[in-house]
Amino acid sequence: MTALRTREDILDVATQEFSEKGLAGARIDEIAEKTHTSKRMIYYHFGSKDELYRAVLERAYSRIRDGEQAAHFEDMPPEQALRAIIGHNFDYHFDHPEFVRLVMSENVNKGEHITQIPGMRERNRTVIEALGAILRKGVEQGVFRDGIDPIDLHMTISALSFYNVSNRYTFLQNFGVDFSTPVSRARRRVQIIDCVMGWVRKD
Repeated sequence: MTALRTREDILDVATQEFSEKGLAGARIDEIAEKTHTSKRMIYYHFGSKDELYRAVLERAYSRIRDGEQAAHFEDMPPEQALRAIIGHNFDYHFDHPEFVRLVMSENVNKGEHITQIPGMRERNRTVIEALGAILRKGVEQGVFRDGIDPIDLHMTISALSFYNVSNRYTFLQNFGVDFSTPVSRARRRVQIIDCVMGWVRKD
């Protein structure tokens, strides 16, 4: 097994461990056992448990940002672009509950570790820049209203997408609605896209 493959395997298992148990609850020896490596090998690649956790966070955020950039949403007509980026965000959160749990865990840590990842803020600016370009194009074409901050837009899209995963089990117990079914997923996806488009679209 190559060093790169070993590193990726460690990150895969560590992602599950940290997302399920948090930074405090995850154990390096369990990660080593599940990857058929050793604690020494993990420390060789990542240095410490905290550094491994930060590598997991960095990869998780990079994957959603890479997907957005690869789609080139800003090159589409503005309404199509915004619908597509909302749908992409919803789908990513739905398909990657481990990402949602990692974000929740890091917020419990008050963002202590994400601030130590070099270039993280710049890396996440790409989605704000893409949304800004889409909004400007929409305003110029007369389909979007002026004055919407792309950070506010991103926060709204993320919050609506995040909730369907973060509150899935409590919502099921309290209201009997299962967000995880294909029918519920499709309905909620349409609702979120329509909700955001209704806010952004010019009357």
